Amino acid sequence: MKLLSYLLRMGGRRVLAIAALGLVNGLTGSGLIILINHVLHDNGKSPVHILIVLFVCLAIARLATNLSSQWILVRFAQEKLLDLCDALARRVILTPLRTLERIGPARILSTLTDDVSILSSAILAIPSLVGNLAVLFGCLIYLAYLSWIAALAMFMVTAFGAVCYKLLLKKAFSAIRAARTGRDALIGHFRSMTEGVKEVKMSTARQTQVIEQDIGGAARYLRKVNLTATFEYMIADGWAQAMFCLILGMLIFALPALNKITLPTLTGYAFVTLYAMSPVWGIIAMIPTFHRGQAALERIDALGFSLSSGEGEQVLVEPHRTMPVGAEAPSCISKPAPRIELDEVSFSYQASNNGQDSFELGPISLTLDRGQVIFVIGGNGSGKTTLVKLLAGLYSPDSGEIRVEGQPMPADSQSYRQLFSVVFSDFYIFDRLPGTDKFDLDDRAKTYLELLELDKKVRIEGGVFSTTALSQGQRRRLALLTAYLEDRRVYIFDEWAADQDPAYKQVFYAHLLPELKKRGKTVVVITHDDRYFRFGDLIVKLDYGKIVDCWRPEEQASEIAHGIAPAA
Repeated sequence: MKLLSYLLRMGGRRVLAIAALGLVNGLTGSGLIILINHVLHDNGKSPVHILIVLFVCLAIARLATNLSSQWILVRFAQEKLLDLCDALARRVILTPLRTLERIGPARILSTLTDDVSILSSAILAIPSLVGNLAVLFGCLIYLAYLSWIAALAMFMVTAFGAVCYKLLLKKAFSAIRAARTGRDALIGHFRSMTEGVKEVKMSTARQTQVIEQDIGGAARYLRKVNLTATFEYMIADGWAQAMFCLILGMLIFALPALNKITLPTLTGYAFVTLYAMSPVWGIIAMIPTFHRGQAALERIDALGFSLSSGEGEQVLVEPHRTMPVGAEAPSCISKPAPRIELDEVSFSYQASNNGQDSFELGPISLTLDRGQVIFVIGGNGSGKTTLVKLLAGLYSPDSGEIRVEGQPMPADSQSYRQLFSVVFSDFYIFDRLPGTDKFDLDDRAKTYLELLELDKKVRIEGGVFSTTALSQGQRRRLALLTAYLEDRRVYIFDEWAADQDPAYKQVFYAHLLPELKKRGKTVVVITHDDRYFRFGDLIVKLDYGKIVDCWRPEEQASEIAHGIAPAA
């Protein structure tokens, strides 16, 4: 019922039109079998030409309604699946980062791929289901016309069999739900194996763990629940076949003994019943598909991506800009950065079930003046990256306030985040630059490719990189280039220079950071390179989620000049 409700909500009129065509298709199929049965017992009483015309008309109607319903459905399904993928993608982007981190990428990926595909299969099976039901309905009416007593007896037996069949399917449906959860775990282990393949190759113990315990264990569980579901479906299918044999036995032996039924009526019953078995088996074969579609829809909802809750929400999209004829390209110097204040801001991670991974940042009070270069230092686990995510609007504070130019951070954190361009420590590189419609983007990109010595490895045309298959250090430089060209008002670099050669560190600290400062940008750099502290305006040290020290480089110029600075 939930699947049907979703389809009606997504396109009620077209779903009803498809169902109506399927109904007509099924009734014409019933009409054909009724006509054939009539011809077999007519003994030449009806005009042959009329019977031929009826046969041709029914055959054409059946073919036309079948093709029409299939075509309309395919168009409808493709359109709605496109809408569904779009809605899911938007929901992912609009969902808070912390929520996405708790859900995990494996579950999100399986929803965006497997569940959408399974739901598609369920939708495409609708015309066949409606057509088969219509065939059964038409056959039942004809059987009632032949003998209402026999039809009533068959209906009662069939109803009893259907109720038992539904009860038998409950266990299979539970196994299908378990299989979807098991597939999430298997995808997660596959991701771990592919992303950590170098580490796996280096350790036979880890190979055994990954293959035998992780992937093997998840695959064995998935096999178990799939076999359980298949077995339960086989039991239900066997019950349906037993009920079919019971109905045939009742037709052949019981009804003639209990009620006077003519031979033509009895043969008509047997003929129509045998014909009706094809749509019955068709419906039975579709039940697992609809069960899986129902489970897929439930998983989409359970993941928090309600198919209707995203209405009215919009992913922020920059307007397309074109250059008027004869106009000059605008300067790359944009608005200066705003003043951003963190006032007693705190954030905590929820502890896991075993009591580990509990961490609290803050309360933090910090002011970022426009045009400042701020270095954030501290040991591993001190809260540097968490602070960056709070500052950039990826996390919402548990308490305290973030103010922009004296005003509280906008409730629409999406618009607030457009102030920032960030290179994370676990960055990802897209093969296309953002804002490829911006003026002179390719030329500016080529200039910085040369500066970062990437011009021999990477070309750029139309804002598209020729490759991103580079070494880790080269990829990090490419990520820097991408962020730099976004031309945002605040820049954040999380351990960007950690794995760079001294020459590229010099370019980063001595060339790019001063240039960003000159353009009025605010720059926050997480770093351990104390020899470059002289290029900063403020040094902030974190420890155990607290600011333990904060100073300006010029205040300790002599110590820094000799390589002595507060412990990072």
